[in-house]
Amino acid sequence: MSSMADLKPKHFIWRMEGSVALIQLDRPDRKNPLTFDSYAELRDTFRTLPYADDVDAVVFLPNGGNFCSGGDVHDIIGPLIDMDMKGLLAFTRMTGDLVKAMIACNKPIISAVDGVAVGAGAIIAMASDMRLATPEAKTAFLFTRVGLAGCDMGACAMLPRIIGQGRAAELLYTGRSMSAEEGERWGFYNRLVAADALEAEALNMAARIAAGPTFAHGITKTQLNQEWSMGLEQAIEAEAQAQAICMQTKDFERAYRAFVAKEKPVFEGD
Repeated sequence: MSSMADLKPKHFIWRMEGSVALIQLDRPDRKNPLTFDSYAELRDTFRTLPYADDVDAVVFLPNGGNFCSGGDVHDIIGPLIDMDMKGLLAFTRMTGDLVKAMIACNKPIISAVDGVAVGAGAIIAMASDMRLATPEAKTAFLFTRVGLAGCDMGACAMLPRIIGQGRAAELLYTGRSMSAEEGERWGFYNRLVAADALEAEALNMAARIAAGPTFAHGITKTQLNQEWSMGLEQAIEAEAQAQAICMQTKDFERAYRAFVAKEKPVFEGD
């Protein structure tokens, strides 16, 4: 296992609050667009997280009133016009690898969205486990508005499972902005929070999760994602095996002994 408390990324802000890692894209003057380098560095960071024993949850925060404006028009979209197919496929696979790394990182992820969350910014929110937003948040999967298909970075697989097929189809075909109120009503956002309370609410949610049985949380995340492609009988068997594994943890025993003693259990993640 490794420690990530001293991580010093070049292309985004990283800080720790206890065992909660906080990430902010760091180009607020441009509404925090992604570049080739920030995509790659985020992907590599999430690939490392399964081995980090000092991180129990991750929070994506806005910066300067916005979450993320997607791929940078000048730093990404411009150069893509001149790439050959090999280069284009390498890029689209890299962006998809960020989503796969977020799913496989074994840590619950919360996105706290304010202002603009569009394109790849909307995807980062979508690929998180939970999402909070301010009433001013505007979320758009705007790929068709730049002449591309809506099937980017797993959107056609994941978005319908969150908000339903018809609603996802509308957003992915039109590229229109989903309001914060729509996002909450449709289940994309867990709840709406005032802008001045957003970071505290996201941190509070993450801290509550991090104080729980973190080994078991990793199992929950794995099952939530793996069971997408399972039939019901296979899913029930997979959960039986997963729960049996959790029953061997010390946290399970701690919870029992705390219950008997009429105390609140203190989980240690093992």
